[in-house]
Amino acid sequence: MNSIISWVGGKKALRELIYQRMPIELGRYVEVFGGGGWVLFGRPPDTAMEVYNDFNSDLANLFRCVRDRPMALLKELNFFPLNGRDEFAVLKKYLEKDEFTNHYLEEELEIAGRYLSELQFEEIKPILLENAQMNDVKRAAAFYKLIRYSYGSGCTSYSCQPFDIRKTFHLLWQGSRRLKNTVIENKDFAELIRQYDRENAFIYCDPPYYQTEGHYAVEFKKEDHARLRDTLAGCQGKWLVSYNDCEFIRELYKDFCIEAVSRINNLAQRYENGSEYAELMISNYDTGERMREMPFQINFFDTDQLFDPQL
Repeated sequence: MNSIISWVGGKKALRELIYQRMPIELGRYVEVFGGGGWVLFGRPPDTAMEVYNDFNSDLANLFRCVRDRPMALLKELNFFPLNGRDEFAVLKKYLEKDEFTNHYLEEELEIAGRYLSELQFEEIKPILLENAQMNDVKRAAAFYKLIRYSYGSGCTSYSCQPFDIRKTFHLLWQGSRRLKNTVIENKDFAELIRQYDRENAFIYCDPPYYQTEGHYAVEFKKEDHARLRDTLAGCQGKWLVSYNDCEFIRELYKDFCIEAVSRINNLAQRYENGSEYAELMISNYDTGERMREMPFQINFFDTDQLFDPQL
């Protein structure tokens, strides 16, 4: 299935290439920089253990609520589902705070009074007052709305597009079933890799790409790229990292297997149809083993595959 959200750096366009390069046998699958979880959602849950991790606490909280409390999340999303610039600004302010504030509640009441009739407002006012408390489900709902209402799912600017959040409810329900046996973590990448690394583990890393780190809410410094390399170098299990193709990354991982690939550049399609983006797949194992085991179609002219000349 597809992910429940679109996300900056999502791997929808690259995941088939990633699946082709995964080890044939793996006892656990660990997605270190989970983001939208596109690689995880697109593969069958056929391993003994699956781990999704992201250092963004709002992402981890959203995935936990989808997994554990889908009905409560859907109920919260279905309540007062406005979509406008004012609501977007309120959601941003809410997520920037650690708890509900009187200012946030005043804005919610002001928006309700603006968009609803007097009778509707009087009915909804006590519900808003009663619900004015922070909890995981409310925060997950606010974050999910912010993603869906923002431009490019970047959570920074309003998309200026009408969108009914209720049209996505089936995705959340499917996502809940898919994540039922997935461990969801909110840890630093080095700590997570050390915790789940085993000889039978497959660790997939999709870190913020070099010199594009500013597109992510969580800071990822130049030294973090080197720290990731050093952490992976000490792994017992097999690992695969996807990166943008640049000299810095090639030099950083020069002691490992580096393969150049390309994918459709989604951001550039509006201006340059067919534009591609150069990427690297870096690993500590032979990524061709799965492809060699796949059946292939014999060409008509490949007679040496059909006949033994000694017969």
